[in-house]
Amino acid sequence: MQIFGDEIRFGVHAGPQHASYDDYLALWRNAEDLGYDWVSVFDHFLPIHGSEKGLCFEGPTLLGAMAAHTSRVRCGMLVTGVTYRHPAVLANIVATLDHIAGGRIEFGLGAAWFELEHEQYGIPFPRIGERMDMLDEACRVARGLWTQETTTFEGRHFHLRDARCEPKPVQQHLPLVIGGSGERRTLRIVAEHADIWNTFYGDEDEFRHKLGVLAGHCADVGREPAGIRVSLTFRAVLRDTEREAADAVREVFGPVMDNPLMRKMLIAGTPEQCAERLGALRDLGAGDFLLGTVAPGDARTLELIAREVAPAMRAA
Repeated sequence: MQIFGDEIRFGVHAGPQHASYDDYLALWRNAEDLGYDWVSVFDHFLPIHGSEKGLCFEGPTLLGAMAAHTSRVRCGMLVTGVTYRHPAVLANIVATLDHIAGGRIEFGLGAAWFELEHEQYGIPFPRIGERMDMLDEACRVARGLWTQETTTFEGRHFHLRDARCEPKPVQQHLPLVIGGSGERRTLRIVAEHADIWNTFYGDEDEFRHKLGVLAGHCADVGREPAGIRVSLTFRAVLRDTEREAADAVREVFGPVMDNPLMRKMLIAGTPEQCAERLGALRDLGAGDFLLGTVAPGDARTLELIAREVAPAMRAA
């Protein structure tokens, strides 16, 4: 059975870069007040959009602070790179976060991609195949520590012997999110380990194809695809008219929109148009829709999604 059932959830995903702590906290509180189901941080040591010289808060530490300052919204991480921390250390961090949040954590893992931060910090950055192997092992280590009294694990990259993680997470089954869309390895790891698969909003045919690839991997490992919740991160600038939305895009996102991927993720228009475009992917199986933004966020878009887009999507 899929985690959270057939419920359609809306969230906000905001990387903690180029923003003050107060502005970032205000975004989380605003999202919770508006009724969003989820808010998430990213985990990087440098800004990933715009200038690398700006502010960038450390992910798990900030997530703990946000969890302590909210009471209802689910608290997510999209996603921590497997190269950053030993997975046993990370599993303990996440268990602690779940206690701070009162059982609201949904934690994401990925194979890491931002080579510059590895270069600056002297963190090894193996080839992608090796990082994928590390990701697979990390998922096994974390789930073992969260659910077993002791965990012994012998992998190529990580080794545990009668390892303990106490206290366990508050949640009996803490949701594990895997981010990425690589068809051969990432989606295989999703099929084997993920409760939630997160990818970027984009072309409908491409999304349909990826779902088919994931279904094939699920068949190989003996798992029902319906047991994996599908999460899409999109960007949006919504206004009462298309013209107003188009005029506001540069004001809201600035030079970030020079990135082709960001433009592909963007929905600029009215709430009705946004609901129509997201609805096509909901009908294919997406259950979570996460608005990618930057603190303090575009207040009008945040409100229109919460007040108009989300209710329309749920009613349909």
